[in-house]
Amino acid sequence: MPIHNADIARRFEEMADLLEIKGDNPFRIRAYRNAAQVIEDSSHELATLIAAGEDTSQLSGIGKDLAAKIQEIVETDTCAALEKLRKSLPEHITDLLTIQGLGPKRVRTLYQELGIGDLQALQQAAEAGRIRELPGLGRKTEQHIIEAIKAQTDTSRRFLRAAMQPYVDSLTAYLRKQTGVTRITVAGSYRRGRETIGDLDLLVLTDQPPQLMQAFVTYDEVRDVLAHGETKSSVILKMGIQVDVRVVPTASYGAALHYFTGSKAHNIAMRKRAQQRKWKLNEYGLLDGERVIAGTTEEEVFEALDLPFIPPELRENRGELEAAEQRQLPNLITLDDIRGNLHAHTRASDGRHTLAEMAQAAMEAGHDYLAITDHSKRLTVAHGLDEDRLLAQIEEIDEWNEQSDTFTILKGIEVDILEDGTLDLDDAVLKLLDMVIVSVHHKFNLPAEKQTERIMRAMDKPYTTFVAHPTGRLLLQRPPYAVDVARLIAHARQRGCFLEINGNPQRLDLNDIHCQAAKAAGVPLVINTDAHHADDIHRFEAGITQARRGWLTATDVINTLPLAKLRRRLEQARKG
Repeated sequence: MPIHNADIARRFEEMADLLEIKGDNPFRIRAYRNAAQVIEDSSHELATLIAAGEDTSQLSGIGKDLAAKIQEIVETDTCAALEKLRKSLPEHITDLLTIQGLGPKRVRTLYQELGIGDLQALQQAAEAGRIRELPGLGRKTEQHIIEAIKAQTDTSRRFLRAAMQPYVDSLTAYLRKQTGVTRITVAGSYRRGRETIGDLDLLVLTDQPPQLMQAFVTYDEVRDVLAHGETKSSVILKMGIQVDVRVVPTASYGAALHYFTGSKAHNIAMRKRAQQRKWKLNEYGLLDGERVIAGTTEEEVFEALDLPFIPPELRENRGELEAAEQRQLPNLITLDDIRGNLHAHTRASDGRHTLAEMAQAAMEAGHDYLAITDHSKRLTVAHGLDEDRLLAQIEEIDEWNEQSDTFTILKGIEVDILEDGTLDLDDAVLKLLDMVIVSVHHKFNLPAEKQTERIMRAMDKPYTTFVAHPTGRLLLQRPPYAVDVARLIAHARQRGCFLEINGNPQRLDLNDIHCQAAKAAGVPLVINTDAHHADDIHRFEAGITQARRGWLTATDVINTLPLAKLRRRLEQARKG
């Protein structure tokens, strides 16, 4: 069974959680968390490195003890130390950590004081009013727990799309090796680029369906086989997601791909279009009675319905058929359009690499520029910069730029928006920067009116360039804070600043609907990776997919501009 980096990192995070719940040594806990992050950030599969005989203890933050555990996980899919920890606590106690606001310390309190070891017990205790009696919790926390458990049922079976990629890649590579297979396509919400997905749908062309299905259901990563047929089988992978594989004939492949890509609303609109012509559209083809009009490719299905090809990311019935009919579909942005990253952190705050190392990674990615935007002083947990440290970094960047003729580091900061809308650093130092990112990192629970006004006041500051991750959400972990995004978009248009699409797969903030609204309002956007590691510099795929779902073209995104034009746009966004 292939062991992916995400599998190893997940085990190390679980070990850190369990140790913290038990009140273990904080240095030991931090070592596991740091190792999990290093593994998650690595651009190389550790299993491949180990198979090649390489020593993983040489990786930053990975010593011999952790390297031995990594090798144990890769070779046996188990970790004795983790199994021992699991047996020392209730089986489902880490489920409590999925509730926003419940960290390991609070979970330890709940377990020690009330014997709570799973979500059911937590819900019962909250509904009985027992949580509010514990120190450091209270009535508000108790009510939040009730609401969070209820809301969790909507996302409990969903997975981050980006996190599924290594599993998709491994499975499709395995199936492609099977005799007779000529084509495999991942359909469904994964193909449409949804932020989270509930399952995976794969379509296969093969002249040996029974052999393909047998290979699929006996794949090493399969936990349960739900159905095993000659042309369709369903399984649950060991990491928890359901996968359906369908074998379809060549003549129907395009129609089936369109049908199983969805969305449901888009498919209904397309079927209605076919019905207006007295035809029928389904997974078998576009049909006029018994006569097949089209079906081999998606392109011929669209063409037969007098439409150009509609990219999968747009198939949500949000006006794509009308735009296609009028030949006004956008020329969607691609990865090749990006010229640089405008949100990146170094070791000066909570990044893992030096300024020079981040710049080197950006150059290797083929970029023309990189903005260094470490955190400001209020974010003490991230070792944020005060005015003096920022001035020193400005000097370091100037010295670096003097030695480079082909690449430019832009001077920036990600400055905290304080509760009253003021910024965390003085204008005297902010005016020296090429760009100032403003963002919310605390006081997420303000009422919508106050939160919106807070961010708008920060946008009004003279040197503000753009707002980072404007709604503060973490997918499947933390909902957006209450904020009127429509007002933020309107204010950005009036003020002349930008909004960010944070391409971190756990954020993807703004969402696709807000991206489309910003585009309609004429508000420029910037796609960033929010890089905290050199390997993050080039990881724009998730952000680009989000932008495509928001109908964005290269001209809607400012970091597609060459440096000289970008500098002018950044300067225009400043009022000072």
